[in-house]
Amino acid sequence: MEQAQLPIQLYTAEQVRTGEQKAAAMLGLDMYRLMERAGAAVFEHLVQAYPASTTVLVCCGGGNNGGDGYVVARLALEAGYKVILWGLGDSANLTGDAAIARQAWLDAGGQITPPASELPPSAGVVVDALLGTGLNGPVRENAADLIRLLNRSSLPILSVDIPSGLCADTGQVLGAAIRAQATVTFIGCKQGLLTGKAANYVGELLFAGLDVESAFHSVCQPAVGRVTEDDVAQCLGIRDRTAHKGDHGRILCVGGDHGMGGAIRLAAEAAARSGAGLTAVLTQPDNVLSIVSAIPEIMAKGWQEKAHEVSQKLAWANVVVLGPGLGQSDWSKALFFYIAATDKNLVLDADGLNLLALSPDYKNNRIITPHPGEAARLLNCSVADVEADRFAAVRALQQKYGGVVVLKGAGSLIDNGTDCWLCAAGNPGMATGGMGDVLSGVIGALVAQGLSLTDAARVGVLIHSMAADRCAMDGERGMLASDLFPHIRQLVNPKLRT
Repeated sequence: MEQAQLPIQLYTAEQVRTGEQKAAAMLGLDMYRLMERAGAAVFEHLVQAYPASTTVLVCCGGGNNGGDGYVVARLALEAGYKVILWGLGDSANLTGDAAIARQAWLDAGGQITPPASELPPSAGVVVDALLGTGLNGPVRENAADLIRLLNRSSLPILSVDIPSGLCADTGQVLGAAIRAQATVTFIGCKQGLLTGKAANYVGELLFAGLDVESAFHSVCQPAVGRVTEDDVAQCLGIRDRTAHKGDHGRILCVGGDHGMGGAIRLAAEAAARSGAGLTAVLTQPDNVLSIVSAIPEIMAKGWQEKAHEVSQKLAWANVVVLGPGLGQSDWSKALFFYIAATDKNLVLDADGLNLLALSPDYKNNRIITPHPGEAARLLNCSVADVEADRFAAVRALQQKYGGVVVLKGAGSLIDNGTDCWLCAAGNPGMATGGMGDVLSGVIGALVAQGLSLTDAARVGVLIHSMAADRCAMDGERGMLASDLFPHIRQLVNPKLRT
């Protein structure tokens, strides 16, 4: 059975559980047939990915995830592999389809042994079928001990549906979790596999629809959408041949207190490189020369705490990016006070968010782009609380502050209060100064060009992450925020399908 391309739609574990039953009933399939298909999909990947491994260690738990593991073990045994199966707990207590799969394994000549304190020396690959998507509390100690033993080994681990110990809805590690080299997930892709700490555990994520995905999608509405390159192409069409600079927006980038002029320069250049018609900067006077010397296309002006200068610039702009390098000095707070109340479209980032946290308000004309630390300040909670359930955090931010929220990090989330999207692109090389400033400039430029706040946030996050992925082809370490600019320019000019 071939693994399909990763779906655009993402689901909670409960949605998949109920949806797969409805889909199977619609197609006249019993659930054990789906279990056999799931095991076959995992076995197919095992054969393809680990051709040199002739001995397989399969670790099975007590639920349907363990049942999938018994199917994998039986198929491997029948194909001539040496299979060692460790059963966690008393396998005689299995019920339903998992019990049928266990009996089929025994009937094929397989044996079940309890986990040992050391891995079998002959094992070449591990199949993790210990704990499935139903896990919603801390991993029990016997399972945690086995997970830690497997993780300490140098053997590749292939997880069935989800790495054991990972929450399918949030990506949170529930005490201990398998660090898989690859995970084959089934029928509906679980939202927790693609955000937060999940990236450290899932490995390569593969999808197998088990030939019921069409029926499943017809009976189950996704919880989250995944942003794709098709979204970029749909939102950024070919420009009119008679277009002029006034057609593509006027963006004002505000920030850059003493010693932080580089942040606002990055945001402004990102805006210009993303297609804004005109880009201006309001900053500390001592930043102006360096900005215009490096990028003469940007109109930079020093602000000396005169209200009318802010009013003039706001009247000129149709979108404002506020926050990169803004700081929290008296100069910063005054500038924030004048601009944050604007009815113009606003992208708020960095110290703009920290100042917003001090005086929270609800507005629908802005996009806020916090990383987990800024999100924690905005929600008056801990970073751990944010990362424990990023989907709940991004929705809480939107409900408290309005507009569109981008919660940055691995698997960035975008929420407008009605719908939520996830960006699966990006890499650890982005963990460097200035990346957020570039993102705010990209998003602001897309708003300036006429995209809705929602589309600008969704498409901007993807363009930014894809640009970083292209940079990472030369290595993740040492990537600079400014390295993204050539790739951003390419990505904002998508090849439209005919």
